[in-house]
Amino acid sequence: MIGFPLFPEVASTIAGGVDTLYFFLVAVTVFFSTLIFGLIFYFAVKYRRVSGRALSQTTETTHEGYALEIAWSVVPFLITLVMFTWGSSLFIANSRVPDQAMEIRIVGRQWMWKVQHPNGRNEINELHVPIGRPVKLTLASQDVIHSFYIPAFRVKQDVVPGRYATMWFHPTRAGEYHLFCAEFCGTYHSGMIGRVVVMQPEDFQKWLGGVTEASPVQTGEKLFSEFNCVNCHATGGRQRGPQLGGLYGTDVLIADGSRVKFDENYIRESIINPNAKTVKGYPPVMPTFRGQLTEEQILDLIAYIRSLTTEKDGNVR
Repeated sequence: MIGFPLFPEVASTIAGGVDTLYFFLVAVTVFFSTLIFGLIFYFAVKYRRVSGRALSQTTETTHEGYALEIAWSVVPFLITLVMFTWGSSLFIANSRVPDQAMEIRIVGRQWMWKVQHPNGRNEINELHVPIGRPVKLTLASQDVIHSFYIPAFRVKQDVVPGRYATMWFHPTRAGEYHLFCAEFCGTYHSGMIGRVVVMQPEDFQKWLGGVTEASPVQTGEKLFSEFNCVNCHATGGRQRGPQLGGLYGTDVLIADGSRVKFDENYIRESIINPNAKTVKGYPPVMPTFRGQLTEEQILDLIAYIRSLTTEKDGNVR
């Protein structure tokens, strides 16, 4: 784009709604700022002290203009209620990930974004996605707080160490768009930039194909065997932990009687701090793997556990 644009391009389904709300907020701010400062100036001039004018000696207090007082209380309340409702609807819409969304995982570290697609293809500081299809990102940080920000899509998500965050977007225009870390993360924070490439579906499939790397599920299955997870989570006499097949996305009963969602964050916590929420009926014998696995490896294990079905888990393979 020639010149200095005031706003980034509109390239996702939610971007237009975010911009409309923003313009509404700016318009309300400008209107009331102009009104208030105009009245201040008007009253300052009209009721200025003039030499020779006698000051009123009355001490009687009068109350008039109740309608005006009610109006300047109710009108701002209604306007802020509109802002709240409008903003909440956008927030809720952008929090509900469509079921058919393509899933991509991203790990942030000083000072780069590492992207991995479901088939194993990796990228550094680049994210290729197809146009016209919702994309879900699972985000993790290996060191400090980062923030994944794509201005053209009007989406931003803080990535905090120790837990996973998700965000999604639906690209509507092919092209290349800026990608930033929007949270100061160290000396070379300004260099933690990249690009998002939105491609036609057929071009994306060609780009995605021809990968020689193992997929996250395949890598996770290998790690599951290497770290002897199969010994305790397989059926049989050596079983010490719950069977994992079919558990993902369900609620599990833990030792204190409460229930937790068996999702990415629960699996990660169970790997790093296994005694935090032990499944009821099983002894707290699982060792911690803190410091033994990278964030990418933990995500690989999660991908494998998600792929397990009840039948497959019988042999955990």
